[in-house]
Amino acid sequence: MFDSLSDRLGSTLQKLRGQGRLTENNIKDSLRDVRMALLEADVALPVVKAFIDRVKERAMGQDVLRSLTPGQALIKVVNDELVAVMGEANESLNLNMQPPAVILMAGLQGAGKTTSVAKLAKWLKETQKKSVMVASADVYRPAAIEQLKTLAAEVDASFFPSDISQDPVAIAQAAVAEAKLKFIDVVIIDTAGRLAVDEDMMTEIKRLHSAINPIETLFTVDSMTGQDAAVTAQAFNDALPLTGVILTKTDGDARGGAALSIRHITGKPIKFMGVGEKTTALEPFHPDRVVSRILGMGDVLSLVEEAQRKMDTGSAEKLANKLKKGKGFDLEDFRDQLRQMGNMGGMASMMEKLPGMGALPASAKQQVNDKELGKLEAIINSMTKKERQRPEIIKGSRKKRIAAGCGMQIQDVNRLLKQFAQMQKMMKKMSQKGGMAKMMRGLGGRFPSGGGMPF
Repeated sequence: MFDSLSDRLGSTLQKLRGQGRLTENNIKDSLRDVRMALLEADVALPVVKAFIDRVKERAMGQDVLRSLTPGQALIKVVNDELVAVMGEANESLNLNMQPPAVILMAGLQGAGKTTSVAKLAKWLKETQKKSVMVASADVYRPAAIEQLKTLAAEVDASFFPSDISQDPVAIAQAAVAEAKLKFIDVVIIDTAGRLAVDEDMMTEIKRLHSAINPIETLFTVDSMTGQDAAVTAQAFNDALPLTGVILTKTDGDARGGAALSIRHITGKPIKFMGVGEKTTALEPFHPDRVVSRILGMGDVLSLVEEAQRKMDTGSAEKLANKLKKGKGFDLEDFRDQLRQMGNMGGMASMMEKLPGMGALPASAKQQVNDKELGKLEAIINSMTKKERQRPEIIKGSRKKRIAAGCGMQIQDVNRLLKQFAQMQKMMKKMSQKGGMAKMMRGLGGRFPSGGGMPF
């Protein structure tokens, strides 16, 4: 997300960074570039205008012009104002009521509403330790109820059964009543979507809202619709007392216009963003961290939180002890590392959160292909246990059998073994005293050459 905006803003602000003196003219030139970058990112025009006016007013002030590093001071102004546009800080869900707390999900068809219900249920269970029930009041879309039932089983949430012959209001009321009987903490109600905002849809969701009086009414919107997302959010906000927004498909949105427009236009906070298809791919929306990513400063805090939540610490500890004892890093360990990366959203997601990654050349970024992780694991799975533990025995005939077993070429097996050998060398250095520091010095801030990235 924000790739194009980050690239444009990065190059514009880089010009200012080293300047010893800022003038009205070079500030104006820079702001013209910033304005174009925002418009190209499909940020709504009123938002761009208000943002540029505020930055200009602060940039012409004494704090920036008299600063010892005026370029840095102006970048801080841009940073602060971007954060202000998106809402200062993360606003969490309000669940402070006698259970069950009811969450109503609204949005257009195809925005990822039903998937977001499952993601939110998983997030509530894992991070807030809440028991969750989900129910579908979508009696129009074929298989909507069945889809939610399948997803509920996947995330281990209670599912309230319903069918297309029922009234949506009756379904929602019955689900809330059932949750009370079972002492469930949170009930999430999925609602019907349409291809566009229409009167029937709004009438129905208003009826639903007044019948169950939810503590949270979340609008789910596809970030790839750009500033149209903000317009649709405004239409729903006029009809319903929305409490927040879930921005979906942000992993496929290179522009980011929706994230920068919604808060300003609706006044409602973005509470979560969907960052992938898996049910684990939901993150609380922190404006300051998102801006840090846009300006190429990374988001290490989110990366650490994600690692604590998703990494198998037992497996990592086991590997560390194994390396300490001088036992080698084998292909079974390599497979574990690939799985850990997959659990954390893949290498592309991790790199996005690391500082300075925006400055990487395009050729290096293209090497990062998360689909390759699955291929590498398939090759390793095609090996025998003995081969995984002793990779040096994998020669001609074995390579041929392994390639045939996973439907790939011998060259793919050779590539994996080469990448594994580089990883093995790295792990050996890390296991030695002061190994990590030595390894980083050796890399000199660059990636290993010769196809060293295992993706």
